Amino acid sequence: MSLSDDESVADAICSRAGCRACAQWRIDWRNPRIHSADRTKTWVACDDHRDYLRGFLEARDFPVVVAPLGSAEAAR
Repeated sequence: MSLSDDESVADAICSRAGCRACAQWRIDWRNPRIHSADRTKTWVACDDHRDYLRGFLEARDFPVVVAPLGSAEAAR
């Protein structure tokens, strides 16, 4: 999904397994064991699952940045 495309952002569904809620947050992350610093992955989350998904990634010591889904640049 291209997060710069307004239509895709409006239609984004939470990345949590089984959740069909509209996403309002972007979670940018990477696995430093297999990804270089310039390679990130993006999950999207609803309000209910933002903290769960962030915690899942942080528990694995992955660098994580959470920002509102529509923001042009993730807050660091």
